[in-house]
Amino acid sequence: MVSVSEATSIIAAHLFAPQAESIRISEAHNKVLAAPLYADRDFPPFNRVAMDGIAIQFDQLKKGQTTFEIEDVAAAGVPQKSLQEKTHCMEVMTGAPLPENTDTVIRYEDLEIKEKRATLLTTAIDAQQNVHTQGQDAKQNQLLLQPGAQLSAAEIALIASVGLTHVSVKSTPRTAILSTGDELVDIGSIPQAHQIRRSNSYALEAGLLSMGCRSQLFHLRDEKEIIKKELSQLLNDHDLIILSGGVSKGKFDYIPEVLEELGVKKHFHRVNQRPGKPFWFGSVGNKTVFALPGNPVSTYLCFYRYIKPWLLKSWGLEEKTEYAFLGSDFQFTPNLTYFLQVRMVNEKGKQMAYPVPGGGSGDFANLKEVNAFLELPEGKDTFQKGEVYPLFYFRSR
Repeated sequence: MVSVSEATSIIAAHLFAPQAESIRISEAHNKVLAAPLYADRDFPPFNRVAMDGIAIQFDQLKKGQTTFEIEDVAAAGVPQKSLQEKTHCMEVMTGAPLPENTDTVIRYEDLEIKEKRATLLTTAIDAQQNVHTQGQDAKQNQLLLQPGAQLSAAEIALIASVGLTHVSVKSTPRTAILSTGDELVDIGSIPQAHQIRRSNSYALEAGLLSMGCRSQLFHLRDEKEIIKKELSQLLNDHDLIILSGGVSKGKFDYIPEVLEELGVKKHFHRVNQRPGKPFWFGSVGNKTVFALPGNPVSTYLCFYRYIKPWLLKSWGLEEKTEYAFLGSDFQFTPNLTYFLQVRMVNEKGKQMAYPVPGGGSGDFANLKEVNAFLELPEGKDTFQKGEVYPLFYFRSR
C-alpha cells in the first residue's frame, strides 16, 4: 500500500504523451494549444472609432470652436472617409475607421445636434479620446498565444480573429471507460430488486468531457475470460483505460489479475486513503490504466484527485492546489488520508469548508449537497475548526 503523496508521484511519472492535431475551432474549447499563434495584421487594423458620436480635429477645439457643422456620416463596415473642412465634423459610428483629417471622437451624450450642427455640452474633452488606435492591441506578426495555453472562449476569439478555421492543439488520449459487475444494468433498464443502474461511467464521462476529452463507455461482466478478451482489445485501441469496480478482494474481482496477465505493469494497488483505498494503477508501453473502486464516491474522488491532475500535467498544465479553512471540528480515527466531503462558503473573504460526510463511499446522493473534497492528512484523528487543508473542487464555484 502507498500513501496519497506516493501515489501522486508515481502517477506523475507515467504521463500521456500528446501529439499535435488540427481541429476546428468550434471543437477547441478547453483544448491546449500546440503551436504559437501570431497576429496576421495590426489589431485593430485601422484607427477605430470607439464611441458613436462625431469626429473632429482637436486643434479646432483648442482654438475655442464649440459648434461644428456635420459634413458627412461614417458607418462601420465602409471604407475610410475624409473630412474636407477642418472646421466641420463627421458623424461616426462605433467600429468605423476614423475619418482622415480627424483625431478625436466626442460621444453623442456630450452633444446637442440641431439642423446638422453639433454643439458641445462639455469642455472635458481630451485629444484622441474614444479612438482605438491602429496596432494598439497587437502589431502584425506579434506573438498572441504561446503553445501550452488552455483555450477558453477568449483565446478562441483570438484564433478566429486571425482567420484560422482550424487550430493545432495537443491531442487527448483515446479513452475507454469500463464498468464491471453483474449487478449493474444500463440506465435505460428497469433494475430488478438485486440490481442497480450504471452511474459511475457517466460521471467519469462527464468529468472528462469538461476537460475537452471524449470517451467511449463499455461494460464487463464478472467472468474472467470475457474480461481478459475484451480488455485485451480495448488496450490495443485506446491510450487510457479507466475501470470502475472489480479491484478489491472479492471473489469476482478479477481486474488486477487480468491486467497483469495482459502485461500491464502494476505501479501500485491500494492507497492509504478513504474513500478509494483499493485503487490500482498501471501502464504498458504508452497505455495507462486507472482501475478505481466501484463505490461511487470512491470513483468520483479518484477522478478529481488523480486522473484530472494527470491529464493536465500530461498537457503541460499544472492544477494549482487550493486550500480552505475547516469550518467546524471533525474527528476521524483510522490512520488514513481522509477526503472529507465539504460545502464551501465564502465568509468575509475566507474559504470555509463545512463537513457534510454523508453515508460513506456508496452514498453518491450526498455529492449533490457538497462541492469539494478537503484532504485531511493521515497521522491525526482530531481536526479543528480554522485549520487549513488542501481542497479539490468538483463543482463550479
